[in-house]
Amino acid sequence: MKNRENISKLKIIPLGGLEQIGLNITAIEYEDTIVVIDCGLAFPEDDMLGIDMVIPDVTYLKENIDKVKGFVITHGHEDHIGALPYVLKDINVPVYATKLTIALIETKLKEHNLTKQVKRKVVKYGQSINMGQLRVEFIKTNHSIADAAALAIYSPAGIIMHTGDFKVDYTPVFGDSIDLQRFAEIGKKGVLALMCDSTNAERLGFTNSEKTVGKTFDSIFADHKNTRIFVATFASNIDRVQQIIDSAYKYGRKVVVEGRSMVNVIQTASEIGYISIPEGTLIDIEQLKNYPDEKTVIITTGSQGETMAALSRMASNIHKKVTIKPGDTVIFSSSPIPGNEKAISKVINELSMNGADVIFQDTHVSGHACQEEIKLIYSLVQPKYAIPVHGEYKHLKAQANLVKGLGIPKENIFILTSGDVLELDEESAKVTGEVHAGAIFVDGLGVGDVGNIVLRDRQHLAEDGILIVALTLEKGTSRLVAGPDIVSRGFVYVRESDELMEEAHIVVEDALMDILDRNITDWGKMKNTMKDALSSYVWKKTKRRPMILPIIMEVS
Repeated sequence: MKNRENISKLKIIPLGGLEQIGLNITAIEYEDTIVVIDCGLAFPEDDMLGIDMVIPDVTYLKENIDKVKGFVITHGHEDHIGALPYVLKDINVPVYATKLTIALIETKLKEHNLTKQVKRKVVKYGQSINMGQLRVEFIKTNHSIADAAALAIYSPAGIIMHTGDFKVDYTPVFGDSIDLQRFAEIGKKGVLALMCDSTNAERLGFTNSEKTVGKTFDSIFADHKNTRIFVATFASNIDRVQQIIDSAYKYGRKVVVEGRSMVNVIQTASEIGYISIPEGTLIDIEQLKNYPDEKTVIITTGSQGETMAALSRMASNIHKKVTIKPGDTVIFSSSPIPGNEKAISKVINELSMNGADVIFQDTHVSGHACQEEIKLIYSLVQPKYAIPVHGEYKHLKAQANLVKGLGIPKENIFILTSGDVLELDEESAKVTGEVHAGAIFVDGLGVGDVGNIVLRDRQHLAEDGILIVALTLEKGTSRLVAGPDIVSRGFVYVRESDELMEEAHIVVEDALMDILDRNITDWGKMKNTMKDALSSYVWKKTKRRPMILPIIMEVS
């Protein structure tokens, strides 16, 4: 053991996930060792036009690549594993996680042709991994996906605990209950800091057990014996799917699984024995027509109203195989992720207009701890410092207030932002600086080639459209050979705005002639003059500001 004087401070550096839901990634650094917890993506906000997903900026890890010993992953949700294939291309270090989480990561690595390059190791609960000067222990927790883990990180400066996403479920559908005993044992050793899930920190009481949803399904199936049943849920919630399959089997129904992500997860889970489907229960979508409606259940993606997901396509009658019809029962087994409420309500309206009976009461329980469970974990762990994680600022603040009530002094509670460097040991903890952190946009195959400026242009185009002014000059003399022609897209419907377009044409022509008469041949000046003249004319007439793009060509 090192002498107390020679012990360095431990650094906690969140690189994402502290201002929003998703994009979770945190570096834990001690001297020459960095261990990275999670590596998630975030889904695009409404104003991120055309963006498919958002991944964290890991410049800090690239700059310190020699220190990075590996990724430790708490569970298999997209907001914790989704960015791995992108990040591992630059930071190829081993990935450690539990069985199902590794299986889901492998599916991603396959899609990106990375299976040969990346080392991965399945970790059992209670097992510890030595990584440089740090040791990481995986502890059993419950969540809305199986095989979730909390992490205890042992360093010479003290123990850090990270709950991952968790809830306390005494009666889980698959596997054991959260290992509260281990939390208490580590708490007895003395924990320096606890990083605890804040997603439900505003909610009072306890989160219900996943088993309660099974009871609801059972009664819905019993009450709707004569209709076809659809259930929309999160693809990753294997326990939910298991309970739907159990009810379907009990009531003699065949099950169809629809939606690519759902099919992938269920296939992965069945291969490793995390879901048990009675022989002959699962049928292909093609076989639906061979069974009466009241003998079928369709489990589908799209519970968040995503336009391309299976349920939305069924609701708007553009699904190739299934159409919603009067009498169908549709169960929404999820809660809206903040920001998706509008999209969900649109799908519910479409389903109802098609004559379906839509049910969303008591058909979902959260995978995150409410206030009483958060208090329970703090009471067992008794950390010196509290660092709320996972959630928007209001969620982190709610946990901070809760923790104050448990007697942790205000100065020992840290609400960090991405990029902060928190240095801590037994004596003190403080934010000593910041590192580069941020978001990188993925659009199609392009990673990071769309930035804020491109997004601003897209926003501009989306709001007021574009006017293109094209003209041709003679090389050498700069005499006007053709144009100027004005092309409009997304600004006005040209056929019904002849007068406006003709006047715009005259304005541009006048401005151009004026500049040519003054023998100005600088293209930059020409473009700006035409742009300014057209812009002020259009604003005067329409109070709109379309993007104006002058194009000058030269012929000899």
